[in-house]
Amino acid sequence: MNFSTSLVGAAGRRWGSQRGHRDWLLGQAYDLIDFYQRNCPDPRGGFYDLDELGQPLATGWPPGPEPARALFATVRMVHCFAIAHLMGRPGADDIVDHGMKFLWDGHRDTVHGGYHWRTGYGGPVDASKQAYGHAFVLLAAASAKSVGHPDADRLLDDATNVLLDRFWEPEHGAAAEEFNADWTPIAGYRGQNSNMHLTEACMAAYEATGTVQYLDMARSIADLIINRKTRENDWRLPEHFHQDWRIDADYDRDVFRPYGTTVGHWLEWSRLLLQLWELSGRPGDWSLEAAQTLFQKSIQEGWDRKNGGFYFTLDWQGQPRDRDRYWWPCAEGIGAAAFLGKITGDAYYEEWYRRLWSWTDTHLIDHVEGGWYPQLGDDLKPKTDPWYGKPDMYHSFQACLIPLLPTNGSVVHGLLHYDF
Repeated sequence: MNFSTSLVGAAGRRWGSQRGHRDWLLGQAYDLIDFYQRNCPDPRGGFYDLDELGQPLATGWPPGPEPARALFATVRMVHCFAIAHLMGRPGADDIVDHGMKFLWDGHRDTVHGGYHWRTGYGGPVDASKQAYGHAFVLLAAASAKSVGHPDADRLLDDATNVLLDRFWEPEHGAAAEEFNADWTPIAGYRGQNSNMHLTEACMAAYEATGTVQYLDMARSIADLIINRKTRENDWRLPEHFHQDWRIDADYDRDVFRPYGTTVGHWLEWSRLLLQLWELSGRPGDWSLEAAQTLFQKSIQEGWDRKNGGFYFTLDWQGQPRDRDRYWWPCAEGIGAAAFLGKITGDAYYEEWYRRLWSWTDTHLIDHVEGGWYPQLGDDLKPKTDPWYGKPDMYHSFQACLIPLLPTNGSVVHGLLHYDF
């Protein structure tokens, strides 16, 4: 136990309730806005990926012969700058406009419907239709609607119809994963990551519209993936499934679909389950149990007790598989610890909230050039591959804001209804 965490019991006050810490969080959030707002808009449409200095990354991400923007990255920028607009940031509305235009005119498939996975400036580079990307389109549309963007309703309606008509499988209560551009199926695979983000997006859409169907979809996904599949798997979150939702324990493709279990997703689900529980009126107790179990197990198995940081992936015995430390698991751990600390009052979560921020401040936040280092090796030094430059601000930005707001909704919902 370090000096910061040892003071929790004696001091008795959560960092989140202290003005100094809250000011620090806002300062970090504004620093991230500064880093990305300055150079991210590409005048040709969409957004640049940024390098370590915050300049446009010449090759885009992943590196290729011409820059192309992944669908999830475009919509995350719309979502983040909708939040920045709610924070009173001048110019944030222009970023939202810029992204909304590229979503509709660039990523959207005007022939077959839906949204291309990766789009360059001459058209799609990867024209496949991915549930992961479409979940984020729904999130961006909900956020844009919440801030009153004039094109939000058409995007929300379109995204909803595509998700329901093409991806949603009512017999399983979750979404299929991927299709070719013409909606012919890419057979076999079902994934939890896309469905986790669809849960997040459905909650946001419910907040923006009051349509209960979105909330029902979120509950259905959470029940399938966490209450059934993860509980049955000794609380090690399965990432990959066969078409009939049997666990595929041998699957291994890339950074988006790696072998084993991804610790950051345990933490992400921990907070999302609590948000869903709150939105649903706190029914029963399995969501709270699961949120606490996932968080605590991530610490027990996923945290490097010698040097700190969460391993990227574990094997099925809970041992490190990919020992690199990515930025986003710590960001998600911060949000989960903040929620759990507020809801339970248990000092354990406050201790880890402080420890996670302290480790993040020391190792991940670039105090010289801005932004967060996305990837550290086992020696805790920055490295590249698969991540290059400084990816979008979605995880780190929300980590700065979640502790400032109530647990009964998203960041957008909190900013609409509460003052700092």
